[in-house]
Amino acid sequence: MLRLFRSKIYFAVFLMTAVLLFGVLGYRYISDYDWVDAIYMTIITVTTVGFSEVRPLDAQSKFFTISLIVSSVFIFAFAISVITEYVLGRNSLQILKKKKVKSKINSLTDHVIVCGYGRNGTQAAERLKAYKRPFVIIEKDKEIIERFEENLLFVEGDANDDEILLEAGIERAKFLITALPDDAMNLFVVLSSRQLNKDLFIISRASLLNSQKKLLFAGANKVIMPDKIGGDHMASLVVMPDLITFMDKLSVVGGHTTNLEEVSIEDFTDQMECNSLRDLDLRRKTGCTIIGYISPEGDYIINPEADLQLQPKSKVIVLGRPEQIRKLNEMFHIV
Repeated sequence: MLRLFRSKIYFAVFLMTAVLLFGVLGYRYISDYDWVDAIYMTIITVTTVGFSEVRPLDAQSKFFTISLIVSSVFIFAFAISVITEYVLGRNSLQILKKKKVKSKINSLTDHVIVCGYGRNGTQAAERLKAYKRPFVIIEKDKEIIERFEENLLFVEGDANDDEILLEAGIERAKFLITALPDDAMNLFVVLSSRQLNKDLFIISRASLLNSQKKLLFAGANKVIMPDKIGGDHMASLVVMPDLITFMDKLSVVGGHTTNLEEVSIEDFTDQMECNSLRDLDLRRKTGCTIIGYISPEGDYIINPEADLQLQPKSKVIVLGRPEQIRKLNEMFHIV
């Protein structure tokens, strides 16, 4: 709709320009005015301000002036209506768009809130989108929002503002990622978020080592230092390059295809009778291998034994090629 309005505005501007050129050239060559007087006569005629002519008009000039007045009245009236329609239509579309976004956000539960759409926030959003996890981005830069709002849900404002966090549905959210560039800003977001939702799992970015303890004390569940991870990763590529490259390929292959999957035990026990990892028999059924077990208390067991007894609310980490992971998800209806 906005494209239609823009095309009509371009057409209106073209018509107004044509009328002005018609008037200037007419007074220049029909009434024999110089260029300055021709421009003056054209402006006072099309604007109908009522100033006096440069000199008395002859019959031919009067007929030309009449035609200029009539054509300019209709064309300028058309142009004003188009501009008014564009302004009102743009405001109406913006209001409708905001209502639609607000309705979508209000319908979300157990979603993720991403604070800041910078480098780290963009990476987080891309991964969440690849895994089809619902999320909302809080961003105060209007230009960034206008650039990406067609494909992402944005809340415009400062993540330190409680009203903005509430607008993003923090009371219904399950996770919050604060990826702002300043540690102090992340600290305030963590404090505000923890007060608004005691059960929220908060992941914060940090630049300085001494900020890590403060963020954890403020209520963050996990603190990530991208610069430290990047440095460790580069050094590891020197020390054991093949192992690190292999580990990189475990998480992502071919864009967003994963070789690792985290599965709740309930996804299996709801569909089959199983008491141990051996009972699952995932290797034969799907080709995937169980490489880790997470107990309900949060203890991690690497390469667990086949006779390990399964407990409610525990999880397994499985390894497999992309097609094996897809087979696992399809067989057990894992979303």
